[in-house]
Amino acid sequence: MFKSAEEKPVDFLPRHVAIIMDGNGRWAKERGLPRTEGHRVGAESVQEVIEGAVELGIEYMTLYAFSSENWKRPEREINALMKLLIRFLKDKEKELLDQNIKLQAIGRLHRLSEKCLKQLHRTIEATSHCTGTTLILALSYGAREEIVDGIKSIVHHVQEGHIDPAMIDEDIVSKHLYTRYYPDPDILVRTSGEMRISNFLLWQISYSELIVVDKNWPDFRKEDLLLAVKEFGRRNRRYGGI
Repeated sequence: MFKSAEEKPVDFLPRHVAIIMDGNGRWAKERGLPRTEGHRVGAESVQEVIEGAVELGIEYMTLYAFSSENWKRPEREINALMKLLIRFLKDKEKELLDQNIKLQAIGRLHRLSEKCLKQLHRTIEATSHCTGTTLILALSYGAREEIVDGIKSIVHHVQEGHIDPAMIDEDIVSKHLYTRYYPDPDILVRTSGEMRISNFLLWQISYSELIVVDKNWPDFRKEDLLLAVKEFGRRNRRYGGI
């Protein structure tokens, strides 16, 4: 739990928080450890922010867990990440259920290993009835790929006569993205101090508040999530207005 009830913000609570979890490799390198150890400790940070989201009452949280570009990494590291994901899903399934958390996933999931995909679907199905925080894992995800897939879907529906091209607008585009069932993020948090978006939710973060944290992901804890939420509460969201 947070240290005191006063620390829990009541007003201006974001509905959806998205996080680019960056810095596992750098965290490990600074300590003379293998990159896989950084990913392992980073999984502990994932548990921390999930608990924090539940305690704060955040409705949606999207975690950038594995990008489409990450497939370029050494096979050994990719295999380690997939094993870590499988173990996380297995070990945390009961906790997700106990905390009433619904698990979802976005991305080109078909690229995941059969074993990984099977466990992911199992955990999604097991938590499908939950009504609390929705945890969305972005896996094998790239925003440009998402937009391309959305365009292909719209073209298909136009060819089938289900969509009039003259009626295509922002709402129709949004309804053909992976995130069509979720609201756009209110906050985008990035760790490790890097000042870039890294091909994450490019369409959806048009009006998100950007918060960069100068910590590597394994050092990020629920108190850091709370600070990000408090910072959001101080922002004036004008959406292009005055």
